[in-house]
Amino acid sequence: MLALSFLKRDTPVLKGKRITLRMPVSADYAAWAALREVSRSFLEPWEPRWAPDELERQAWRMRLQRYREDYQRGSAVPFFIFLNQNGALAGGITLGNIRHGVSQSAQIGYWVGERHAGRGLMLEAVNLVIPYAFDTLGLHRIEAACIPDNRRSIRVLEKARFTREGLLKSYLRINGSWQDHYLYALIASDFPAPWGRTGNTA
Repeated sequence: MLALSFLKRDTPVLKGKRITLRMPVSADYAAWAALREVSRSFLEPWEPRWAPDELERQAWRMRLQRYREDYQRGSAVPFFIFLNQNGALAGGITLGNIRHGVSQSAQIGYWVGERHAGRGLMLEAVNLVIPYAFDTLGLHRIEAACIPDNRRSIRVLEKARFTREGLLKSYLRINGSWQDHYLYALIASDFPAPWGRTGNTA
């Protein structure tokens, strides 16, 4: 029933100049597994430790089910990033831990395949998610946590006009070790809105 209701519900598609963001579907498994496998050494230093069955089809089914459940609950919107030129999968970006009420906030996380890194694709993806978060979801604040050594991610966030707010000590267990993270945030009222939003949506 859950899967059927998920499929019946309209899911967001965000289109940019070079990329399109859409939610993952079952047919994405082969492209996802291949890109993650070839990018493993590139990704592992910045992610939770991979499970032994990380790239197997059963683990993918469980991941997809979790995506669906999170979306149905309104707690997360996971996107895959596809190149407009040829439809190739380039990475993923998730708006997660979505909270309404007095908070009206969410956290953003992302990954990109090694062959697609350094091309500005993730910055474009972040800039597509920002107006979706503020205007469509009506959020007030977007947060991102970044390991201090992850210079690529820091550049993405700062180019997207996130502000560094502090250092979170031993915040997340990444690749088997507890890591400090910088906390970055973007507030709706502080972000210029070329798409037409004015002021705070809260």
